[in-house]
Amino acid sequence: MSNKLTRRAALLGLAGLAGTTGLGLMWRSSNSFASNNKTASPQASMGSAPKSGDPMTHTNVSAGLSPLIDPNAYEIELTEAQWRELLEPNAFKVLRKHATERSFTSPLNDEKRKGTFHCAGCDLPVYSSEAKFDSGTGWPSFWQSLPDAVRTKKDRSLFMVRTEVHCRRCKGHFGHIFNDGPQPTGMRHCINGLALSFKTDAA
Repeated sequence: MSNKLTRRAALLGLAGLAGTTGLGLMWRSSNSFASNNKTASPQASMGSAPKSGDPMTHTNVSAGLSPLIDPNAYEIELTEAQWRELLEPNAFKVLRKHATERSFTSPLNDEKRKGTFHCAGCDLPVYSSEAKFDSGTGWPSFWQSLPDAVRTKKDRSLFMVRTEVHCRRCKGHFGHIFNDGPQPTGMRHCINGLALSFKTDAA
């Protein structure tokens, strides 16, 4: 095991709770954090972070938005220095600093195999390939997330109000949600490929 993966395991813990996705427990896993995105190394451009103070929500697009009991609770909370050690530089800019990768730079934009897209920060399954569609924007796009996988908040940066979407377990920034997607939800989750990893379905 590489020194980086060993350090990741030490920071996130190896206590036998691998696969826990919705029990409100600190997640611990020995799964590899390798991502297809790391080979592409697109240049991410820094963006403005959303203002604080907006209420967080769980997002299950097919069921709408519902308020959290504790909007500030996350199962995995690391220091900025620890995240820098865990993530590749461009992935850190996107996941922790709300940067946006250049369009048409992520190989996941063209990914058409059946499988599941995971958070590149904590490996939580967040999007199914069945909800992926070609939006023509140059970013991986989905019409819904997996249940209990993401949260949203209002993003008032860039002189507009948008809906920012992030990992409900580690708060890693994914992208934004727009209401110009296909049915059945009419929503478009516009996601940075650097924020995701992809795992094909088992044969």
